[in-house]
Amino acid sequence: MIRPAVIISHLGLLILIIGIAMLSCLPWSIVYKEDVIISISLAAMVTIISGLLLKRLFSTGESINFKESFALVSLGWILASVFGSLPFIFSGYLPNFADAFFETVSGFTTTGASVVKDVEAWPRGLMFWRCLTQWLGGMGIIALFIAIIAGMGAGGNQLFKAEVPGGSITDKISPRIRETAQKLWLTYIIISIACLLLLLVFGMNLFDALCHTFATMATGGFSTKNASIGFYSSPYIQWTITIFMFIAATNFSLHYLAYKDRRPVVYFKNPEFRFYTGIVLISSAVVALGLHLTGGMGGWEEKIRLASFQVVSIISTTGYATADFNLWPAMSTGVLFLLMFVGGCIGSTGGNIKPGRYLIIIRRALMEFQKMVHPKAVLTMRYGGRVLNEDLVSNVVQFFCLYIMLVALGVLVLTMLGIDIVSSLTATASCLGNIGPGFAAVGPTQNYSFIPDAGKYLLSALMLIGRLEIFPMLVLLLPAYWKQ
Repeated sequence: MIRPAVIISHLGLLILIIGIAMLSCLPWSIVYKEDVIISISLAAMVTIISGLLLKRLFSTGESINFKESFALVSLGWILASVFGSLPFIFSGYLPNFADAFFETVSGFTTTGASVVKDVEAWPRGLMFWRCLTQWLGGMGIIALFIAIIAGMGAGGNQLFKAEVPGGSITDKISPRIRETAQKLWLTYIIISIACLLLLLVFGMNLFDALCHTFATMATGGFSTKNASIGFYSSPYIQWTITIFMFIAATNFSLHYLAYKDRRPVVYFKNPEFRFYTGIVLISSAVVALGLHLTGGMGGWEEKIRLASFQVVSIISTTGYATADFNLWPAMSTGVLFLLMFVGGCIGSTGGNIKPGRYLIIIRRALMEFQKMVHPKAVLTMRYGGRVLNEDLVSNVVQFFCLYIMLVALGVLVLTMLGIDIVSSLTATASCLGNIGPGFAAVGPTQNYSFIPDAGKYLLSALMLIGRLEIFPMLVLLLPAYWKQ
């Protein structure tokens, strides 16, 4: 049974959290005496008042149920993006709603695709909000909502699984879902502080260090510089961001358990982490070799640093750049293109298909080969020390098929809008996988501003679908979902 009042009441609380978060941008604008103080204040007040009104007018005191959780997650992310775009619209820096919505969706979904041509000309208050949206969306605005709000009821567990990357494959680290959300957010905050301190030590000013910490830990990719991380020539900064992108794209449950049990070996007991690490190491070596064979790019340290940075940036779905990889040799760009369909680990802040799903698909395929040789054998699938049931394996295969179908649909529509095939393919893959830059016209030195508004709305939808891992968004399109 769907109870609109219960959903709207919870949406009001979520909008209220977004409005309060907006207020954190004001100190920067006040300190630097920027002309957007009134705009940000107005946007925050509209958001806070809207949230309070929805909560007060529709409050029932009832907990959300399993079925309603899908609507709350999907509508929550859409409304967060609508209200989150208000500072950009009210300030006049992105007056077109399609642009403001695209930028905000890109932030909350940690995609990092941008329509901003000169971000360095923006006021610090707006830049801070732009990067903060990524940090809030990294661990999940619904996970933050669950961590803060008590009494979520049975729907809380489904809310969490509908949002967290990996969905039904993700393990809880506590029997109580609210406690799990709190522990993950605490882990996220602690690692973010470590990243911030190192960036400060290696020469970034406080504002840039905060913004880049938000984007790095969320695997988002928004930067305060037009040249992204390429602006910073310091190898220490580039290596630091590479390491923290890798960490952010690792299952945060592993980070928590490694800290709790004081046993780093927990990482290497996880099959997905081993697979993910292997992909990163091999890909970095191949890309570095490709750069070496074409000459230039300095010595081996620089080649390895450039290759490792870009490999981790793409596979983690962060989307930072230290160079224009559009100009790299085909051997190197080919690897980066394939990594656009991999992504970070289950339970990380990274998007995309996930190495864990690939492992399950590969093991399923191998099991089918074994059945062909031994038709009467009784075989079971294991992953991470547990037996996987057929429903979960089927879910993974369906996710993969739907993912490829959505890529095909995105390419079809964008090419119909007059965008070349390479840009269409990589823009679709980048937005659905929450990566950011692609190739050709949407490469690391370009942006998405040239895309027609219809294309921006399509890509915004793909970013949301990709961040929520397809099913929670698409289930709302089923007529059966709305039947009592």
